[in-house]
Amino acid sequence: MALLLWLGSQLSFFWSSISVPAVFLTVFMLLLDFMKRRKKWSRYPPGPVPLPFVGTMLYIDFRNPHHTFKQLCKKYGNVFSLQNCWTNVVVLNGYKAVKEALVHQSEDTADRPYLPVYEHVGYGHQSEGIVLARYGHVWKEQRRFALSTLRNFGMGKKSLEERVIEEAEFLCSAINSEEGRPFDLRFLANNAVCNIICTIVFGERFSYGDETFKKLLHLFENMMKEEAGFLPPLLNEVPILLRVPGVVQNACRGQRAFMDFIDVLIEKHKETWNPAHIRDLTDAFLKEMEKGKAAEESGFNYKNLRTVTLDLFVAGSETTATTLRWAFLHMVLHPEIQSKVQAEIDKVIGSERPPTMEDQVRLPYTNAVIHEVQRYADILPLGLPHMTYRDTELQGFFIPKGTTLITNLSSVLKDETVWAKPNDFYPDHFLNANGKFVKPEAFLPFSAGRRVCLGEGLARMELFIFFTTLLQKFTFVLPEDQPKPRVDSVFALTVSPYPYQVKAIPR
Repeated sequence: MALLLWLGSQLSFFWSSISVPAVFLTVFMLLLDFMKRRKKWSRYPPGPVPLPFVGTMLYIDFRNPHHTFKQLCKKYGNVFSLQNCWTNVVVLNGYKAVKEALVHQSEDTADRPYLPVYEHVGYGHQSEGIVLARYGHVWKEQRRFALSTLRNFGMGKKSLEERVIEEAEFLCSAINSEEGRPFDLRFLANNAVCNIICTIVFGERFSYGDETFKKLLHLFENMMKEEAGFLPPLLNEVPILLRVPGVVQNACRGQRAFMDFIDVLIEKHKETWNPAHIRDLTDAFLKEMEKGKAAEESGFNYKNLRTVTLDLFVAGSETTATTLRWAFLHMVLHPEIQSKVQAEIDKVIGSERPPTMEDQVRLPYTNAVIHEVQRYADILPLGLPHMTYRDTELQGFFIPKGTTLITNLSSVLKDETVWAKPNDFYPDHFLNANGKFVKPEAFLPFSAGRRVCLGEGLARMELFIFFTTLLQKFTFVLPEDQPKPRVDSVFALTVSPYPYQVKAIPR
C-alpha cells in the first residue's frame, strides 16, 4: 500500500512538472499552424475549413479523389481550394475552368509541385525528366529532345505505323492461341503496348513469353499500384517521414525495383552502343551525353536518361493498355455496338488487308466508339498536378505563385453542359447529324497546353490500329459460365476496370 501511494505521488509530481510546458508547446504549435495556413489574399477560392496540421487531407477519399471533388464542387463551385498540410491546392472543375488554366494561361500553370518522394526512390532531382520535372530550361530541352527523337524514330511516320501493325498481328496470334478459351485481355494488351515503347526506347521487341519482358511488366504494374492511397501525398507533404528507417523501402518498393530494372536494361544496351549508328532513343540520349558541359546543363546525364525512360513507359503504355481493356469490356457489354463497328470495318477495309491510319477518316463510327471509350472510361481523371509558375487569375479568382493545381479532367469529360449523355456510353457524342465524326473541344483525355501528354500521337495510333485489327479478326463475347463483369473501376493514379475474362471467336 505504501508503494502504491509513493508511485501515485511520483506520477502526480511528473504530470504537474510538465503540464505548463506541454500546454505552452501545444498552444505555440497551434498558433504556428494557424499562421502558416492563414490566407492573406483577397479573391482566393473558397473551400472546406482546414484542420490543424493535416489541413483538408482527411476530407479526401484518396482511393477515389475524383468522386470527392465532385461532391465538393456542388458545395463550393467549379474552383475551390484545399490544403494538404500546409500546401495550398486549388481544384479546377468543368471545361471552362480547365481550358482557361491549361490553354489561355498555359505558362502561368506550367510548373509542377515539388514531390520529394521521387528523389528518394532514385528518379533524381525533380529538375530532371519530362513528366514530373519542374518548368524551366532543362524541362524544355528534354521535352524538345524527346519529341524530335520520337519523330526521328517514326512517330507520325509510316515506319512507326508499320511497327504497330506488325505488333497487332503478334497480338492476334496470341489471342488465336487461346483457341476460344476464356482469357484475361489485360496481359496481352500490356504486352502489345509496352512492346511499342520498347522498340522506340531500346530498339527491340520482346516475345510475349520472354521472362525479362514478364518481369518488366510485373514491376511496372506494382509501381503504378503504389501511386494510390493516402500515403504518397502524406510523404510528399511531410518529407521528414521519408527519413524514418524502412518507410521508403516499404512504401516505394515497386518504384525502386522498376528503376533498378531500368538500370539493368540501360547498362546492357550500352554494351553494344555505337555513336555512329543510332538505333533508338537510348542511343540518341547517350550521344547527347557525349557533347560535354552544355549538354550536361540541359539535363543530358545518366540520372536523367533513366528518368526519361520511365516517363516514356508511363506516358506511352499505361493509359493506352488500360483504354484497350475498357474498349473490349464495352464491346462485350454492348454487342450491338460491336456488330456495328465490325460492319463498318468489313465495308471499308474487308477481311484481308490490315487497317492503317489512312482508314480512320473512312471509319467515322469506329472512330467515334474509340473516342467515347476514352471519354467514358476517364482513364486519368485528375491528370497530373500542375503548379502556378507566377501569380495568375482563373475564373475571377486570384491564384498565387506556387499553388498546386489539380485539373479535374473527369469533370471535363463528364461536363453536363457539353455532353448530351455524360454518364452513359454513347458513341453519338462524336457524330454529327450526318454521321460524320466530330470531336468536341471538351475532349481532353490527354490534358492540354504545355504539359499535354507526350505520348498522345502514339496512343491515338495504337488505339485505332489495335482496336480495328482485333474487331476485324475476332468477335468478343462473355464466357457463358461467368457473371457479368463489374462496370465500376479501380483507382491507382489511372482508372482501370476490374479483372474480367472474354472469349475471342475468329471471324
